[in-house]
Amino acid sequence: MPFTGNNVQVNMIIIRMKGGLGNQMFQYALYSQLSDMGREVKMDDVTGFREDLQRDPALSVFGIDYKRASREEVIRITDSYMDFPSRVRRKIFGRKTLEYEEKKADFDPKVLKCRDAYLVGFWQTERYFPEKRVRDRLRQEFLQKREEILQGTAEQKLLLQMRQEQSVSIHVRRGDYLTPGTVETFGGICTDDYYEKAQSRILQNYPDAVFYVFSNEPEWAREHFRGEKYITVDCRCKSADAAELYLMSSCRHHILANSSFSWWSAWLGEHGADHMIFAPDRWLNNKIMTDIYTEDMIRISSEK
Repeated sequence: MPFTGNNVQVNMIIIRMKGGLGNQMFQYALYSQLSDMGREVKMDDVTGFREDLQRDPALSVFGIDYKRASREEVIRITDSYMDFPSRVRRKIFGRKTLEYEEKKADFDPKVLKCRDAYLVGFWQTERYFPEKRVRDRLRQEFLQKREEILQGTAEQKLLLQMRQEQSVSIHVRRGDYLTPGTVETFGGICTDDYYEKAQSRILQNYPDAVFYVFSNEPEWAREHFRGEKYITVDCRCKSADAAELYLMSSCRHHILANSSFSWWSAWLGEHGADHMIFAPDRWLNNKIMTDIYTEDMIRISSEK
């Protein structure tokens, strides 16, 4: 039965948008799947950014639009009315919220069954969008601005170059992954040993491979990956995040970081059947994440 709060009936799913571009892509993928299933779904692209001054809603870079939840709808579904009678009622009887927070990092089948909920989480597995037609539509939507964004830029030349080589994207996430409060979750997973093992596996199969290094610290990457086989990519064009994602996805092979941005670059790839995608065998330090891996990912231990 739908929840009735303050005599207002709720027949809706609202997904809270939060995090960076890769996280928002996962949230939108869930939105697309639920919409395809005939649910009334909207995105709350305000609440998740109120205390995150480093990020904003970013899907418009792909030309994507979605139904937006109004402030009233968010208040209603979370029972967040601030009038005096509502506060007294919550004090006595508790909050009648429909908020459903992701409890673990792996697939939760309840999410695809819900009809009335305020979903808070990252939903980082393709099991949340299993339908082929949904996946095909997502690829089309996420890639539809590629030529426009890269047109006439130095990055467009790189794109053409990548398509002609045994190109390999190497994604190294530093910056916020090294700061207190974040390093405990993400740090120490994609070690030098992990990247060396993955590169060795690539070169065994493709001796002429060229490695394109992507990092949020490009100067560090230039110093760390030296040699004629390495090209550090530093996107300076407008919509640099999307341009970087497009370039990474255009490589034939991938060595991923434990990053949703990295994950999408491989998922959107237009590589052939002989492609190789390497991922760390542990995605997080404090949660088990096995459903994030796709069938074509080769998991490599970071341990020596």
